[in-house]
Amino acid sequence: MTEIRGTLRFILNDSLVELTDISATRTLLDFLRLDRHLRGTKEGCAEGDCGACTVLVGRVSGEGIAYESVNACIAFVGALDGAHVVTIEHLSSPTGPLHPVQQAMVEHHGSQCGFCTPGIVMSLYALWMRMPEPGRQDVEKALQGNLCRCTGYAPIIRAAEAAAGFGRPEEDPLVLERSGMVAKLRALQDGSRIEIGEGRARLIVPSDVEDLARVYAAEPEATLVAGSTDVGLWVTKFMRDIGPLIFIGNLEQLQGIEDTTTGVTLGAGVSYTRAAQVLARRFPQMAELWHRIGGEQVRNMGTIGGNIANGSPIGDTPPPLIALGAKVTLRKGSERRTLKLEEFFIAYGKQDRAPGEFVESVMIPALPAGEQFAVYKISKRREEDISTLCGAFRIFVNDAGTVGMVRIAFGGMAATPKRARAVEAALVGRPWSAETIEAALPAFSEDFQPISDMRASADYRMLTARNLLRRFHLETTGAGQRLERGAA
Repeated sequence: MTEIRGTLRFILNDSLVELTDISATRTLLDFLRLDRHLRGTKEGCAEGDCGACTVLVGRVSGEGIAYESVNACIAFVGALDGAHVVTIEHLSSPTGPLHPVQQAMVEHHGSQCGFCTPGIVMSLYALWMRMPEPGRQDVEKALQGNLCRCTGYAPIIRAAEAAAGFGRPEEDPLVLERSGMVAKLRALQDGSRIEIGEGRARLIVPSDVEDLARVYAAEPEATLVAGSTDVGLWVTKFMRDIGPLIFIGNLEQLQGIEDTTTGVTLGAGVSYTRAAQVLARRFPQMAELWHRIGGEQVRNMGTIGGNIANGSPIGDTPPPLIALGAKVTLRKGSERRTLKLEEFFIAYGKQDRAPGEFVESVMIPALPAGEQFAVYKISKRREEDISTLCGAFRIFVNDAGTVGMVRIAFGGMAATPKRARAVEAALVGRPWSAETIEAALPAFSEDFQPISDMRASADYRMLTARNLLRRFHLETTGAGQRLERGAA
């Protein structure tokens, strides 16, 4: 029988935190600022967009600790059991010298009003620890999730590039104390389930995936929380009562990655960051899309399973995964079933998932030899923006130049991520030519009736979807120069 612990435990900077009374929806930002009076971490947007609240969260990984930047405004305290949280206050002592990243920001005038500076420093700190001498592109990627209205970013980028001249990571306190911190974090892991609170305010952290299956089957009305990049906004923006919460981000069994000749299987808890390397190697066409999913903090927090399970019609991962023929495995108790990902989405806000059933993994088949694949994300802002629409295309053209197989999937064009089956039918068996493309374009109206909203009009979405098919044809035939990335 699983032991139950009524205390949430983690390390904040250099102090052990033990909580026996904490709301399931208490954000890390509010805990830091209001409960612990650590006000270097700022609230800007409260939706994981501006990065002013950036902190580092470290978890035991192998024999060491992996530290990643996260948005404290949408991270819940309940997800932190067994973790090490590092805030801006821990970078240097009140009487000691500035941290190398801080000193570089001073020397290169990287701060003006200063409101966003702590979050920027923490993002650059994470980069400096893993890459002390980054290139400009590395810096820009690390700063995708940090907004600054004052500086224009140029002095910040110069500071990041120069930080190694002020100190090396091997001299950093987090690195020097790492073995000791690993021991402290391992001591907090006792294999217990955590339960705190009552009713809808209840907080549950299962001990492992078997425990999760038991708990969720018994309490199917609970909300599962992995990375909280969506669920966090349900609380901070929509003020929804979503308790009780079951936190599953700590479950190693949901974070496995299996890379075989037949394809890639990702546990539902695998983050965008952890999936990036294997997907870029197996499906290089997805690399650009992956770097445009949120900012660094969101990619560190968000999970593949969460993006699928939420069922959003504008989620970034379902269109390419549907085009690739991905399958999702669902689990309830000890029972599992596997279905095609495209069949998982039924209607807006409705998925083929029974009460108490959760997404356990997704399997992405290898792209067969001779097939071509591409995915395009269209958004109002290139970086860190939600898709206006996302289109994925996969095709096999035989030696005669005829379309033998085609699979097209879109997000943002319907109430769910959806295949363009009428368009596919108009292409199969015909020459892969500009004439065939133009003849197939009217079929988009059979597949989709997009809506107009704040991101785009219905007419824009329809025109762009058609243009993306034209683009895919040009790129796969070499009939035109590769279009500028991100353009429709």
